[in-house]
Amino acid sequence: MHLASHVARHASHCGIGCTVSHFFDSAGTFFSQLANLSWGPLLIGLGCYALYLTLRSRALWGAVQAAYPDTRVRWRDVWGAYMVGYAVNNVSPFSGGNIPQLFLTRISIPPSSYPTLAAAYSTGVIFDWFMGILVMCYAFTQGVFPKPPSFAQLNSFDISFFASNMRFTLFFVTALGVLFMVAFAWLSTRVRAFWQRVAQGFTILRDRRRYYRRMCTWQFASWIARFASYWALLSAFHVGGSVRNVLLVLGVEVLASVFPFTPSGAGVQQALLVTIFKHSRYVASFSVGQQIATAAISTAMGFGALIAIFRLRSFREVIARGREHRRGEAASADPDGGVGREARRHLVG
Repeated sequence: MHLASHVARHASHCGIGCTVSHFFDSAGTFFSQLANLSWGPLLIGLGCYALYLTLRSRALWGAVQAAYPDTRVRWRDVWGAYMVGYAVNNVSPFSGGNIPQLFLTRISIPPSSYPTLAAAYSTGVIFDWFMGILVMCYAFTQGVFPKPPSFAQLNSFDISFFASNMRFTLFFVTALGVLFMVAFAWLSTRVRAFWQRVAQGFTILRDRRRYYRRMCTWQFASWIARFASYWALLSAFHVGGSVRNVLLVLGVEVLASVFPFTPSGAGVQQALLVTIFKHSRYVASFSVGQQIATAAISTAMGFGALIAIFRLRSFREVIARGREHRRGEAASADPDGGVGREARRHLVG
C-alpha cells in the first residue's frame, strides 16, 4: 500500500532514473520477503512456465518445417535456438534475442536462409495477437486497468513519455510507417529473391489445416500453460490466484510487449502491476519477483541448450561463431577471394 501511494504521488515526474530506482526498490522488497513465499506454488509456476516455452517452440517448429518440407528439421534445434533467444531477451531491449535465435536456427538447417526463418517465426504473432486482443478486452472491462489517457501517470519512463507527448508519439509512429513503406518499395523492386524467401517462410499460412494443427493447437496449449503458471505465481506471492487476476497479468504482458525499450518490458510491467493490484501489500514483491523467477528459469534453459545442443559454452561464443559463419559464407560466395576479384577487375579493364 505504501509503495502504491508513493508511485501515485511521483509517477508524473518519472524518468528513466526514477523507473530504475523503483525497480530496484521493488527488487529489495522481493528479496526481503523471500521467507514469506509459498515455495510449492512457485515451483509449480516455474514448471508450467518452462512447459509454456516448450509448447511455443513446438509451434514455431511447425512453421519452420513447413517452409522446408524436403529437409528434416529437428525440433530440438528449434527449441534450443528459441530458448537461447529468450534468455538473451531477458537482458536485451528491442528483442535482441531474435538475432542469436535466427543464427542458431540457420546453422542447424543448412539449406535455410535468414529471410525465410524470420518470416516463419513471425507467423506465431498472428495467434498471439488474437489471444492478446481478447485478454485486453477483458482487462479494460474490470475497472482496475488504467485507461490510455492515464498512461502518462504510470511509473515507467517509456510508456509515460509516449502517453504524455502525443505529438511526438504520432510523429514517431508516422515515421516508422513511412520508413517501412520506403523499405518495402525498395526491396520490392530490387530484391526479388529476398521476397521469394520471405514468401517461403509463410508457407504454413497457405495450408489452413496444417496451420491449425501444427501451430494454433500448440500455441493454444502454450497459453493454457502460461495461464497456469501465473495462477501458481500469484498464489506463491500471496497476491491471489484467480481467473480474473491471471487475465489481468496477461493483459499487462500484452501491453508491455508494445514497449520493447527495456528487457521483457520490465518497467511497464512493474508500473501496471503496482497500479492494478495496489490493494495487495505483496504487489511490489510480485511485480519484480515473478520477472526474476521466470528470467532465471528461462536463462537456465537457454544456457543448457547452448551447451547441450550447440556445443557452445557462453553467449559470447555465439557472437564469435556468427562472425566465422558470415566470413565462411562470404568466402563460399567468392571462392577466389580478394585476389580473384582484383584479377577479374583487371581482365574486364
